[in-house]
Amino acid sequence: MVKLFGMNGSQEPTMEEVHEQQGRRPSVVEVVEEQTRRKSVDNRVVTGASQLTTRQSIVPVALVTTLFFMWGFAYGLLDVLNSRFQVALHITQGESSGLQAAYFGAYFIGPLTYSGWFLRKFGYRYTFILGLSIYCVGALMFWPSAVKRSFGGFCGAMFLAGSGLSTLEVSANPYIAVCGPPKWSEFRLELSQSVQAVGSVIAPVLAAQVIFKNVGADGRSLEAVQWVYLGIAGFVAILAVIFYFAPIPEITDSDMADQAEMTTGATGYVDKPLRKQYTLFWGTFAQFSYVGAQVGVAAYFINYFTQARPDLDVTEAHLKGANFYAIAQALFAIGRFAAAGFMYFGGKPRMVLLVFQTMIMIFIAAAIGTNTGGTDRPNWGGLSMLMIVLFFESCIFPIIFALTLRGLGRHTKRGASFLVSSVCGGAIIPVILGNVADKIGTRHAMCIPLIFCKFPRNLSGVFRCGVNLANG
Repeated sequence: MVKLFGMNGSQEPTMEEVHEQQGRRPSVVEVVEEQTRRKSVDNRVVTGASQLTTRQSIVPVALVTTLFFMWGFAYGLLDVLNSRFQVALHITQGESSGLQAAYFGAYFIGPLTYSGWFLRKFGYRYTFILGLSIYCVGALMFWPSAVKRSFGGFCGAMFLAGSGLSTLEVSANPYIAVCGPPKWSEFRLELSQSVQAVGSVIAPVLAAQVIFKNVGADGRSLEAVQWVYLGIAGFVAILAVIFYFAPIPEITDSDMADQAEMTTGATGYVDKPLRKQYTLFWGTFAQFSYVGAQVGVAAYFINYFTQARPDLDVTEAHLKGANFYAIAQALFAIGRFAAAGFMYFGGKPRMVLLVFQTMIMIFIAAAIGTNTGGTDRPNWGGLSMLMIVLFFESCIFPIIFALTLRGLGRHTKRGASFLVSSVCGGAIIPVILGNVADKIGTRHAMCIPLIFCKFPRNLSGVFRCGVNLANG
């Protein structure tokens, strides 16, 4: 059981092993040439790849950023599927949360078992390929599920897709954070996550205008989903081949320990065992709470819209709701680019975290309390407040992730596994929200994400104590 949950197996290097290799650290040019040929490297070896300059990190960071777009697209499509299946398959809001439970439940299982171990054992490149392969299988499973119109089948396919994407997140998020100068860690991850947000914008537009355009209340033409996911599977398979041959320098835990020691003067870094990495555990809990709240708001945004538009019939409301959700996701993407800009021009990541998280709570409360409509008039005020929530939600995940990884040194990959596993909050909190919404309505049920947003807001003080880099 200890080994299963990431506390044993494929151990991190010891500091003695790191110190023995520091004197013969290869140059970055040698690292790129050697690893392009060998494809993988032992996690205990100091390769020198952690010393990549910003210019040298552009190509690998750009390649890995393509993965962010892919799972942004998958996530954006998930929320539209949730609302459309309620209509097409005649299920309740609580039952439809099974999609979120399947997708985000995979995030709890994968990172703490096979994907975290696989990353430490075989490195980033092969973990990227593993995640893409699992996601490809999940995408193909949508074909028979659509033909049979089986909600259980869709949930199973979504679980496989989530397993593949969680494997990618275990590797891609920490890779972006550590590939390049550490002072730009949060900026790099925020920028890559901005591309993910663009995928989240495109998905609901495609769903509303193409996939579900001709799907009425009887659920006919639901099979259109199968063609979309068949195309996704083909794209993912090609991407896996590209990543096998791509020039991706491998950054080991030994490299991270080496880098952490080299920046001790700026960070106050002291090597500690994993059980004493308290910032990691605080960050993991905050990420769990935030992701659950974010997914809850996104998953039931269209339901909020339908209840705020009593002047429309259910089918039309769901279709128009998908369009409004695309606008909200566009605000989400803009928010990420804006946060990246703040940090690029000197804003401290932990202060951006504090301000944006505070604004989330204010506008969720406003979305709950505002009702400018009536029995036959739209509640545009409440909808506006909820759309603004998505703007401020934008930067929270990457900032928590990057700040929590700082100073972990040789525990970086294992720490990433814990952080990605916390995404399983998206499997739990939306289920609570959905069942509450069935009883009191979606608008008032938004008190659930409001409660869970409190914990990430308090994390800024933890980072103030634990992170001392100049721009942290």
